[in-house]
Amino acid sequence: MNETYETKISNARWILYDIPGNIGWIVYIVCTAVLLKEKGSLFTVAAFVPAIIMLVGIAELISERVVKLDRVLSKARLYRGFGALTLGGILGAVVSFVEFVIIGGLTPFIMLISSVLCAAFAGLLFKGYKKR
Repeated sequence: MNETYETKISNARWILYDIPGNIGWIVYIVCTAVLLKEKGSLFTVAAFVPAIIMLVGIAELISERVVKLDRVLSKARLYRGFGALTLGGILGAVVSFVEFVIIGGLTPFIMLISSVLCAAFAGLLFKGYKKR
């Protein structure tokens, strides 16, 4: 049984959610790479888990766009795409928050804000899909 999900959100709302969500995952991944270059720590390793999950989501969303599946997705594609981005954002926020509280610093703060952006806006797009 291959369930499909569809979103009927407007193009304007899609763009409103897409831009800050994209900024979020991009900044989070860039900051993770910067941390890896600057210093290898337990936090850097922990920060890579959400980054990898975000990349899985992005890879899925790109493959969906290639085959023109932006608005109608199978359940598996929906969860691999927007679900992974939402989960990666949530996990990134947790990891970044813990690091910011324990160590402090600008990079974990930026990662916290960017992962929240990713989780919130990917989550809004994810939530907009309804079973057909």
